[in-house]
Amino acid sequence: MNITLRQMQLFLALARLKSITAVAQSFHVTQPTVSMQLKELSEHVGMPLYEVIGKRLHLTQAGLQFEKTARTVLDELEGFEQSMFELKGLKKGRLRLSVVSTAEYFIPRILGQFCERYPDVDIELEVLNRDGVVKRVENNQDDLYIMSKPPRHLDVESKAFLTNSLHLVAWQGHPWARKRKISLDDLAQQALILREHGSGTRLACESHFKAHRIEPIVRMQLGSNEAIKQAVKSGLGMAIISEHAFGKDPAAHGLAVLKADTFPIHANWYLVRLNGKRLSPMAAVFWNYLQSLGGRIYE
Repeated sequence: MNITLRQMQLFLALARLKSITAVAQSFHVTQPTVSMQLKELSEHVGMPLYEVIGKRLHLTQAGLQFEKTARTVLDELEGFEQSMFELKGLKKGRLRLSVVSTAEYFIPRILGQFCERYPDVDIELEVLNRDGVVKRVENNQDDLYIMSKPPRHLDVESKAFLTNSLHLVAWQGHPWARKRKISLDDLAQQALILREHGSGTRLACESHFKAHRIEPIVRMQLGSNEAIKQAVKSGLGMAIISEHAFGKDPAAHGLAVLKADTFPIHANWYLVRLNGKRLSPMAAVFWNYLQSLGGRIYE
């Protein structure tokens, strides 16, 4: 097959964007140019790689197989390029990282510190909900992943690098804000605002409730910590959120951290990679760098 690297790059972009127009815009070329390259690619393969059904683009079975092959080829070439940089004594290359949304409170600081040490690194960062990150793990789309609940159904290696305590919070004027201790029986009678099903925070909460035989009253489910904080400040209920969502000064966010039995829920942030995946030199540097921090990211 006479397949070019450019064709592989265009096809991987198509698999991600699901739009020839979007691919053309991404590569700053015309739409006919992209269409012609993808047509030639399909002819080289001998089978259609994608189809349009109801105005939506879908990869065929051959396309899905080619996507994996193209990603492997380009990853190997990128790893070779980074290895050459390393032999020359240069710490440069690309780091592809996917993180769950709550990590947005601390990941900029970590990446800022990392880039100070390695200024020539090129970082591609995806911030998604947990299901989105797990999907990227399944498809081997990135070098590394950060989440609070590594997927159990996948063969991954995970390393804890930072605490992620989950606290019970209410608005500052809540009657329980000055209470010395809240019992589990009292808590079971209160309406809670929780993260959506499938999020790492929600999974940790559900495990905690089950362990302590609590049947929570869930008033509302929201897809972001910022939305939860606004709902709590509006008096809609109490919530359980990560310590990273309010930092060292909950009052600055209009919140009060409540003292309750069995709280906070102790959890961790994990750096995750697929077992057997050969990390690029820059990804390996970041893996070791994060472990070396020992949780000291705010110093």
